[in-house]
Amino acid sequence: MEAFVVTWRELLIVVIAVLTIHVAELLLLLRWSGRLGARFKRRGADMTAEPRAIDGLTREVGELRKQVARLQGEVERLQAAPAPSVSPYNLAIQMARQGSNASDVASGCGISRGEAELIVALYRKLRI
Repeated sequence: MEAFVVTWRELLIVVIAVLTIHVAELLLLLRWSGRLGARFKRRGADMTAEPRAIDGLTREVGELRKQVARLQGEVERLQAAPAPSVSPYNLAIQMARQGSNASDVASGCGISRGEAELIVALYRKLRI
């Protein structure tokens, strides 16, 4: 097996190639950062608008807090209100699902016999 030999000349060529690549990267980076710096300089002129924007946002947050407080009051009022009574039809559906017959559903819920038969027919079939 032959030994792999690197001469000084080959080593010098590799070092020059690596240095050339690094210099090119450095130049590209400097060129790019120059553009980026110009963007930041342009943004600096807009810094005077920031206090006005902050004031506007502060006012908006205050308005949103008022709306949240109003909505919380409304939720509390709705929670304190008495619960609506159960509909006779909801009660009839529950009775039909439990296996009651049409006459028991009609008398227990105060609905007509035809309505009770319809509810029992519909909801007894859905029960598995």
